Amino acid sequence: MDEMQAIRYLESLIGQTLRVHTTDTRMFVGAFKCTDAERNIILAGTYEYRFPCPSAIRNATANTNDEQVEASPEPKNVTVDMTSRFIGLVVVPGQHITKIELEETPQQSRLRDTLRKS
Repeated sequence: MDEMQAIRYLESLIGQTLRVHTTDTRMFVGAFKCTDAERNIILAGTYEYRFPCPSAIRNATANTNDEQVEASPEPKNVTVDMTSRFIGLVVVPGQHITKIELEETPQQSRLRDTLRKS
């Protein structure tokens, strides 16, 4: 991708909802506003999500294992909720970003698929 294509792509993302993952395992979900040369990202209307602490996972696993022994020897999946909070406008430092995902609505996904076919 040349420089102009990269700039056009970044411009097309402005206003889109991004999921930005960081080195400390947090995830930020908000509307992309801008970025800079250091790869810092500004998101608006942002929610911060945190994975459950190890003790919450251990407790959920222990409770499932107790039920599992009585019910069947098959392993079961454990579901533990992430915690979240609204933080509004946020700058995510580029040095801590591990992954960026574009969150598409079903309508946007259909449009993208239609454009690819033509």
